[in-house]
Amino acid sequence: MNPATLHVVGLGPGDAQCLTPQARQVLHEARCVAGYHLYMDLVPSELLEGKTRISTGMRQEAERCAAAVDAALAGEPTALVCSGDPGIYALAGLALETLEARGLVGVVPFAVAPGVPAVCAAAALLGAPLMHDFACISLSDLLTPWETIVRRLEAALAADFVCVLYNPRSRGRQGQLAAALDLARNYREPHCPVGVVRQAFRPGQSAAVLRLDTVDPEQVDMLSLCIIGNATSRALGPYMLTPRGYERKRRPLPDARPPMRGA
Repeated sequence: MNPATLHVVGLGPGDAQCLTPQARQVLHEARCVAGYHLYMDLVPSELLEGKTRISTGMRQEAERCAAAVDAALAGEPTALVCSGDPGIYALAGLALETLEARGLVGVVPFAVAPGVPAVCAAAALLGAPLMHDFACISLSDLLTPWETIVRRLEAALAADFVCVLYNPRSRGRQGQLAAALDLARNYREPHCPVGVVRQAFRPGQSAAVLRLDTVDPEQVDMLSLCIIGNATSRALGPYMLTPRGYERKRRPLPDARPPMRGA
């Protein structure tokens, strides 16, 4: 039997209405669906009926990808599901690495069905925090040394990027968010807005715009995402706005023409 396509599918933030038509079609056509057990719960039940299911726990990403590759290699159209977008802190990369390690790139057809990223879902609830340049940085040091994370975060803060913090805090990582906020206070004013969103577009959703000097890391967990504004970001009631710069476009520009000779 010829290998079938391995699709890595982004489920978006979790609400079925945020599932893209492409992702829904891939799941409909798949005969095998693999994923972290909490993400499998985000797949509409009608798209799982009659299919082989591969469900694994936390930190079993390599096993999950290997099982999905095995299923596709055996001729089963396979959907490996992730929350958000597969290419942002998810499994598109590991799936390709698995194919590469087994010499299967070009043997097992591979495709990615994009999803609504967590950062976009969070930004939608906050209003308009990402209207200018921004950097996404994961605070999880499970796969990246903490020293590297700090260096990247400090560079982004110093360059005045809006900073999006993924994986801000967990039971096993209690101090990283507090350290990141302390670092941000070296580059931002105390009133700089910080958006904190939890469970975006899922039951129990919450979103708040806080001041940098009042953010309590204890109120943030692994299901949260934090957005630290840049020098121009501001709070507008329950919303967070980072201006794109249109006011500069409307402002008359100084006459930059060189003076005429003899003038």
